Amino acid sequence: MSAGASVLPMRLDRGRQAAPQVFDHLRERILALDLKPGAVLSRVELMEQFGLSQTPIRDALLRLAEEGLVDIFPQHATLVSAIDLTHARQTQFLRRSIELEVVRTLALSADETVIAGLKANLARQHAMADTEDFQSFWALDQSFHRAMYEAAGVPDLWRLVRSRSGHLERLRKLHLPTPGKTVKIHSDHSLIVTAIAAHDPDLAQRHLRDHLSGTLGLIDTIRDRYPGYFRD
Repeated sequence: MSAGASVLPMRLDRGRQAAPQVFDHLRERILALDLKPGAVLSRVELMEQFGLSQTPIRDALLRLAEEGLVDIFPQHATLVSAIDLTHARQTQFLRRSIELEVVRTLALSADETVIAGLKANLARQHAMADTEDFQSFWALDQSFHRAMYEAAGVPDLWRLVRSRSGHLERLRKLHLPTPGKTVKIHSDHSLIVTAIAAHDPDLAQRHLRDHLSGTLGLIDTIRDRYPGYFRD
């Protein structure tokens, strides 16, 4: 599979450096599974598509390799990496450890403005939960968690977790279309916010732990459904 067949068109902002824009675009396509594990990313095709020289394309691919999202074989090919389950488990450990403290911090302060913002996000999630617009629901899920990091005063940790989450996010993306999954995510989020609003940090942590445990508990089922997408 070539890059040209799968990477959506993109207009570069000529006022910004090109390599970060190409990186962000390719990363989004990989996490959305538009570029599936094993897809070939041709430097020549990418240069033609973006109208760029080799250097920014190379730099973007090297950044993707640093996040483990592509495998670069010098003088041969660059492939979208298979989902690394060991990496996904470690990222889950990191994320759970941080977010347990995030929800505890929020529950101890229970700022009404923060709670109102989270509830507004929940309302949008509820409207999307019964549809098949998984991409829009995913964006709301991400913004919900990001808002909690920001409210807890640790936005840089969100960026850290995000930079480590490529394998875990693709695994979760494969699980998202499962019937009832979006409704369950909305329900989990609602329980977390209710516990935060009730100034109950222990309950907020309990609901968060339950929320983050679902996908990894179903790895065998997901692997059976998508053979060839994974490596241990």
